[in-house]
Order: sequence, then C-alpha cells, then structure tokens
Amino acid sequence: QVTLVESGGGLVQAGDSLRLSCAASGRTFSDYAMGWFRQAPGKEREFVAAIDWSGDSTIYADSVRGRFTISRYNAKNTVNLQMNSLKPEDAAIYYCPANEAYGPSEDDYQYWGQGTQVTVPS
Repeated sequence: QVTLVESGGGLVQAGDSLRLSCAASGRTFSDYAMGWFRQAPGKEREFVAAIDWSGDSTIYADSVRGRFTISRYNAKNTVNLQMNSLKPEDAAIYYCPANEAYGPSEDDYQYWGQGTQVTVPS
C-alpha cells in the first residue's frame, strides 16, 4: 500500500507560477513511476505529466509541455510539479498517482492521493 499526499495548491493569477508537491509513504518510493493528473469541474480527469522510477524519463500532455516540469527526489519520497505561466484553463484539482507501470493513462496507476486545488481566475 502506498499513501500519497498532495500539497502546494492555491489561488494564483494568470501568468504566475506554483509548485505542487506529493509526499509518498508506505513502500519503497523508487519502485514506482509517478504521475500528475487533473480534473476541472464538469470535466474528465486528464493526464498532465509522468516520471519513471529513476527520474530519467518524463512525458507531458501537449497542453502543459514547456510550462510544467515534473521531478522527483527518491531520497525524500517526493515528486514535484513546477507550473509556470499558469492559465485559467489550468485550474483544477491536481492528483498525484503512483504505480509500477509508467504511462499517461489513468489505468496505469494503482494508488491515488486526495488532490490539491489550483485556482486561476480568468
């Protein structure tokens, strides 16, 4: 069992930056690929970014590539999402899932946190 706790969400203005963090506990963190997904009101949950167990391989959704950066620190059991040049359409609840598999599909991830809210007024 893996427990994930997201933090760092908040209210920011368009163009601002925000860094989300996800703390993992329960099992060996480096055994897992990590991802970030988001869900806006009335929309399906969508893939944002993912990173493999070593941190050497990352993938991004087209909508965030070049603005967001995912990173992980296995020694501290954390994964971060640096979000720059935020837009109103980035507003959502952001989730940090983990799984042994690595990919952009929700089905790839077994463990999920409760999420952290990011608000970007238009």
